[in-house]
Amino acid sequence: MLATILLQAGIGTAIFGLAAAVAAFAAAFGISKIGKSALEAGARQPEYAGKYQMIAIIVGALVEGACLFAILVCLLGVL
Repeated sequence: MLATILLQAGIGTAIFGLAAAVAAFAAAFGISKIGKSALEAGARQPEYAGKYQMIAIIVGALVEGACLFAILVCLLGVL
């Protein structure tokens, strides 16, 4: 009985850990796409590079906030 409970708790923790890793990977991928697009846009129109940079920072912060929320939900699932 105790071994079954411990095994189920371990599997649940592993699943939530995997979900948190996927959320972090998705956020890193999204932020890299944002940075790439901002650099390309700035190279095409250098006079608007500052505007593109500010938009990229704001959107990157929103993506990072969503990632932290997803990781928090995964951590709460473990408890």
